[in-house]
Amino acid sequence: MFTLTSSFRLPALALSALASLASASPVDGAPFPSAAATDPAVMGWMEGFPPPPDRQIEQPDSNYFSFPKLRWTVCHLRELLPTEQVSRGLGAPVPLNYALDPDIDAVSFTPLGSNDSMTWEESLAANYTDGMLIIHRGQIVYERYFGCLDQAGKHAAMSMTKSMTGLLAEILIAEGALDESARVSSIIPELESSAFGDATVRQVLDMTTSLDYSEDYSDPQADIWVYSMAASPLPKPDGYRGPNGYFEYLQTVKPSGPHGEAFGYKTVNTDVMGWIVSRVSGMEVTELLSERIWSRLGAEQDAYMTVDGKGTPFAGGGMSAGLRDLGRIGLLMLNQGVINGRRLFPEDVVRGIRRGGDKSHFARGGFSTMPGGSYRGMWWVFHNQHGAFAARGVHGQTIYVDPTADMVLVRLASFPEAKNAKIDPTSLPAYHAIARYLLGKPAVPVQARPEAD
Repeated sequence: MFTLTSSFRLPALALSALASLASASPVDGAPFPSAAATDPAVMGWMEGFPPPPDRQIEQPDSNYFSFPKLRWTVCHLRELLPTEQVSRGLGAPVPLNYALDPDIDAVSFTPLGSNDSMTWEESLAANYTDGMLIIHRGQIVYERYFGCLDQAGKHAAMSMTKSMTGLLAEILIAEGALDESARVSSIIPELESSAFGDATVRQVLDMTTSLDYSEDYSDPQADIWVYSMAASPLPKPDGYRGPNGYFEYLQTVKPSGPHGEAFGYKTVNTDVMGWIVSRVSGMEVTELLSERIWSRLGAEQDAYMTVDGKGTPFAGGGMSAGLRDLGRIGLLMLNQGVINGRRLFPEDVVRGIRRGGDKSHFARGGFSTMPGGSYRGMWWVFHNQHGAFAARGVHGQTIYVDPTADMVLVRLASFPEAKNAKIDPTSLPAYHAIARYLLGKPAVPVQARPEAD
């Protein structure tokens, strides 16, 4: 297990960095303990008054994203880091209809690179699933909770936050408030001398910027650690002279070549986009997300985002939300900006995302489990036979939208390793198998919402 040493101990790390601290097996080459064995209730994390010292997860140790602690942490970020509300507003929630299908658990598929089949239910445990929701034809056909999550809980969305920030930017572009061809420095003059200064809004939004910026977590001198220290909301160590907060750090990023030639997945692009949408709208990302989306979804719960020491929301990965409300985001995207009979933004927003970005640029990004894919507006586009696209976050978070099957799937998880490439072999074929199964199903009458356990 990767552990922070005394010389490599930060008060609090950006979530993108924290997530990767869990990427090493407990014993090199050995399998991780199972989902059942690492269930937070089984582990006893933070249980008792007070919890025993060896069952506590707290600041300032900053190892709360190490496995298996992360299986508790993903539902409790606001207890470890300062946050800002994404308000659902004051209106009543709009209930989702149910038509639960008990046969889904038995749907089988063959994982990528395997000759052995696996059932849908088996895949949930294999991927350390905390919450799973499937919506078909506007009705919930599957809903389950595991680990730290229940119906009332909220779970870290990780880099699905990027897709929320990208969606806000695409809305502003479609409405004419933001020019996708504008140079970033024309909107954020503070970035003139940085790598982002001569990039266009579209290049930042599609992550085709060329940055001298390393996210190699195994290198203690990598840029990600400077970024993480700057982003920490806790007091800086004595003698610290580096940047303070996301905005100050972004001004220090240098270029490594011409923009617009290759896809490079780097969280700092989304932090820049968060700055852009805030400058253009005059609102924090949290406020804009609430005004344009969350308060108009019919959401059941507020969401929240972590913030840096100056109160700037982490646009690249700081959001936590409830499972069903993320399902509502999926429905909004599936229906091209309409939910509950109400249009929230122009349909061209989703049409543009579904068209995707440049596949040749994406191919240079090294995402082997998504051959032929692309990235557009901070959404992942599969270009498969169903036209699927997704929001994705480390440790297994996804909002998967399949227009052909009229399906939205939301998974929240705490997989031991951060990279989705480790999970995709048992996830992507499973999603497609569920879509094919649902396509063959007749319409089912609406059911009453199940009572909570």
